[in-house]
Amino acid sequence: MFRSLSSRDVLVTTLAAAGILMVTMGARQSLGLFVSPLNSATGLGIATISLAMAIGQFTWGAIQPVAGAVADRFGPRRVLVGGLLLLAAGSALTPFMGSGFGLVVSIGLMSAMGSGAGSFSVLIGAAAQRLPLEARGTASGVINAGGSFGQFVFAPVLQKLIQSVGWMGAMWSMALMTLAALPLVGKLTRAGAAPVHHAEADHGVLNAIGGAMKHPSYLLLHLGFFTCGFHIAFLVTHLPGEVELCGLPPAVASWSLAIIGLANIFGSLYAGSCVARYRSKYVLAAMYGSRALLVAWYLMMPRTEWTFYLFAAGLGFTWLATVPPTAAIVGKLFGVRYLGTLFGLTLLSHQIGGFLGAWLGGLAIVQFGDFSWMWYADMALAAMAAIINLPIREAPVERRLAPA
Repeated sequence: MFRSLSSRDVLVTTLAAAGILMVTMGARQSLGLFVSPLNSATGLGIATISLAMAIGQFTWGAIQPVAGAVADRFGPRRVLVGGLLLLAAGSALTPFMGSGFGLVVSIGLMSAMGSGAGSFSVLIGAAAQRLPLEARGTASGVINAGGSFGQFVFAPVLQKLIQSVGWMGAMWSMALMTLAALPLVGKLTRAGAAPVHHAEADHGVLNAIGGAMKHPSYLLLHLGFFTCGFHIAFLVTHLPGEVELCGLPPAVASWSLAIIGLANIFGSLYAGSCVARYRSKYVLAAMYGSRALLVAWYLMMPRTEWTFYLFAAGLGFTWLATVPPTAAIVGKLFGVRYLGTLFGLTLLSHQIGGFLGAWLGGLAIVQFGDFSWMWYADMALAAMAAIINLPIREAPVERRLAPA
């Protein structure tokens, strides 16, 4: 059964999903600002705190296919509400954790599971099932831009809160901001926005996963997205530390993260429009290639405030803009019936890279005193990701239409 949507329905659905992602990603992508205050307050060491955040990176990815599968089966409302409540609880409990294990529980598990349940796989899957085909590319760009806008807003606000009320007060404030997103769940999942039923065969989620994991293009997509996760997690966790090593004030780090978020608003919108005009694999190859060039440029430049700001603007344009073309390829290959599940698995590979980026960055600073080897690895992985996206085939996997 097909149902037409008004332009207002499309707009409300898209903006509600973007608003939820703004909060979950804004909170998650700003955690690096707490590394130094946490270390000063607890004395746990950068490596221990980095490990907790690295576990959070992996957990965020691991929960994506699970949350996506539950949302595909039972609807996204309960998944999103539960995710926001868990994220708020993890943020509120973190100031009471004085051990590495405690941080793993609050940041590595609770906050990460909560933000993951309210992130890309559920939100893009829910929107795609509720929107017509011609609106999905633009909508995914707008939703993605919401996450970037969250980083733009949260990073300077949380830095200011850390300086004015302390890192504990900033964490509690973040918990309250998370709860404020709960009304948006109703806007996204309201009764009038029931999923649009597309003529796709439904052979069950396990068959969908099994078929996808045998498809070479899907596996290549995972490898490229692994690199994206390594790159982003390394930067959001350790960019403040890099700024500190260069003798610059903490505000440079928070404004750099904010600039990344601002630039990615435009990058996400542009990526969403490119999905409708170009092959997504070429869009991805260009993004990953530009990252390798930007890291090389950064390594050759003097470490000044404006170097960081320009570096942040360049990286920000492709920061999370990889999500719309990646989700588009998954949708082209396998349809949208299990998009939340299959794109969630892609995000899991992203966060395996994220775990390594956050954890190895902490080990690098302890062992070598700087992040030089991490920058070299990041540059090499970005170049590799650009190359391995080129053989991807975007033709839909043959599927039988569901009987009338």
